[in-house]
Amino acid sequence: MNLRELEYLVAVADYQHFGRAAEACGAKQPTLSTQIRKLERELGVELLERDTRGVVLTSVGARIVERARIILSEASTIADLARTSANPAASRIRLGLFPTLGPYLLPQIMPQVRQRFPELELRLVEEKTDGILDQLASGQLDVGILALPIDADGLDFEVLFDEDFYLAVPAGHHLGSANKVSLDVLADEDILLLEDGHCLRDHALDVCELAGAVELQDFRSTSLETMRQMVASGIGVTLLPSLSVQPATNSQASIELVRFADPVPNRRIVMAWRSTSAYREFFPKLASVFRQVPDGAVAVSAS
Repeated sequence: MNLRELEYLVAVADYQHFGRAAEACGAKQPTLSTQIRKLERELGVELLERDTRGVVLTSVGARIVERARIILSEASTIADLARTSANPAASRIRLGLFPTLGPYLLPQIMPQVRQRFPELELRLVEEKTDGILDQLASGQLDVGILALPIDADGLDFEVLFDEDFYLAVPAGHHLGSANKVSLDVLADEDILLLEDGHCLRDHALDVCELAGAVELQDFRSTSLETMRQMVASGIGVTLLPSLSVQPATNSQASIELVRFADPVPNRRIVMAWRSTSAYREFFPKLASVFRQVPDGAVAVSAS
């Protein structure tokens, strides 16, 4: 059995006519008919019912054609992969981002990516950090944008930028008028955090530990936007990453944003990929585009 025989069989199934199927395959009709007969002998079953009116698939033939379509599609994908490996900038690459970064970073960065790599097809996947790491390990993702620290072996990464945190308080809050605040003010506030699984929660917990602050119990949000509304409602205060509070991306109605005094809490954003990836020579070039500092981020030298 070979791919050409399967291609002939699928063509006959599509056209229900040997002559038109042969023409579509660029073959002579006797050649096509001979190859299908050969396939039937090899499989030990009749795939087609032939008469003077045309040709139809047998029951088993229909099932085999269904599988043959999958095989031919996968073979085409393999050929595409081999072809694009010589030019990764024209490949289809699956990129994972976590939810507290993706919606705020991508609108600023994607125009530059398209300009630099016009043939690149990015398939974007939004997942929490653990999901991105799992999918990188399994090969479901080619590359991920994550926040340090990363607890995974077999990954290479390049630093993109640092993202500072702001203190978000309800409008009219006593801290809202401050120019800058130190971390220790958090010890007297009800701190709202995201639910488990978000890397931003881990970063915020680290900040709270430094400040001697305690998370407000029974209030955990599933998204930054929900948490923003909880702050606006006066339930508590929270830390928001700077990309998420830029005027171009979000309205800050009913909340006030306060800067922290030095040392400003932040998170370091990196691009990570498998050390064995076929695209490992290309990803540093892609990282150089993502490293173009977006509004609200702080430049970091390449690793």
